[in-house]
Amino acid sequence: MSGVDFMERLLDGVVIKWIELGEVAEIYGGLTGKSKSDFDGGNAKYITYKNIFANINVDSSILGSVKMSESEKQNEVKYGDVLFTGSSEIADEAGISSSVTTHFDGPVYLNSFSFGVRFNNDIPVIPEFSKHLFRSSFMRSEIAKTASGVTRFNVSKGRFRKILVPIICPDNPKKSLEIQAEIVRILDTFTELTAELTAELTARKKQYDYYRDQLLRFEEGEVEWKVLGEVLQMRAGQHISASKIMPNSSDEYSYPCFGGNGVRGFVGTKSHDGEHLLIGRQGALCGNVQRMKGQFYATEHAVVVTASNEIDIDWAFHMLTVMNLNQFASQSAQPGLAVGNLQGLKIPLPSIENQKRVARILDKFDALTSSLTEGLPREIELRQKQYAYYRDLLLSFPKPESVEV
Repeated sequence: MSGVDFMERLLDGVVIKWIELGEVAEIYGGLTGKSKSDFDGGNAKYITYKNIFANINVDSSILGSVKMSESEKQNEVKYGDVLFTGSSEIADEAGISSSVTTHFDGPVYLNSFSFGVRFNNDIPVIPEFSKHLFRSSFMRSEIAKTASGVTRFNVSKGRFRKILVPIICPDNPKKSLEIQAEIVRILDTFTELTAELTAELTARKKQYDYYRDQLLRFEEGEVEWKVLGEVLQMRAGQHISASKIMPNSSDEYSYPCFGGNGVRGFVGTKSHDGEHLLIGRQGALCGNVQRMKGQFYATEHAVVVTASNEIDIDWAFHMLTVMNLNQFASQSAQPGLAVGNLQGLKIPLPSIENQKRVARILDKFDALTSSLTEGLPREIELRQKQYAYYRDLLLSFPKPESVEV
């Protein structure tokens, strides 16, 4: 039986009602009144922006900590809530969702730059179902329309409340839950397989990280140490209006434009040419390092790194990666890296010949664990595409004429 036939059979005679989200759920905000110092340790737990962005359901094992007084009144996250990132430097990545599918032992709060959705008690929605629904291609396209901005796109709560969501058998909760559970059963089969492959790849990467750390470990006095600012030039990229960034490459817009987390699109002018490193300087994923070759444009959300004659660019890449620059980000709701702080960090500097030799070894190890053309990374990519196909198929409910597809 094909996927289409299965859906027709599963939904035979089933009523699907599309209702504005604001009519079936309440929307609440994240932490308020918090300063940078409040996130430097703390007595309470909160769900980070990165946790929401990276997981279709919240990972309760990696909660952040925040200082909270007994008299504070903050919104608590509950089982069944759907959490959303409130902003992003890329419009299509604003409003990324993560469902709460576990019960917490105590109060848990929400990152300031995020918000939560809590369905009304009379609306039958399984949390495991919502984790797939709000990541489906159709719902993502609708959510993206609620975001606006110039250098950073923010979700409008007013527009978000008007998003139409499919409610299965609103007058027959038992039937609704049965259909949701069947869809979840099928989709979880794909995500569980992907999780198994990812766990195996993670184990291999840990092995690679061990050997990498051994090759990059030096004691004081063993080699010369210098601060990054002495051997690497670090400068933030340049602002460019979002209206000048195109989603696809063309003859007129041929230069890839990079923000803090990767490619934002393509632009008609370049800011850099040659071999450089890019460090994300803003957001939950700040501190990520990537190599660049050729002509490109870097926005102000990225730090462009240029190597001096004393340091090999590939050696610098591996050293900056192993230094885990994210740990130096400001501990606030919206983390960021200061270029001045990075320039003061120390780095070991063996001879240029040894730098190149070690970099070549690490590049070979890296290829084994991150190549998208072979091995586990390729298998994971194929499974993710398979999951996305069936997710969108199983969640392609009949839509009213007022909903544009």
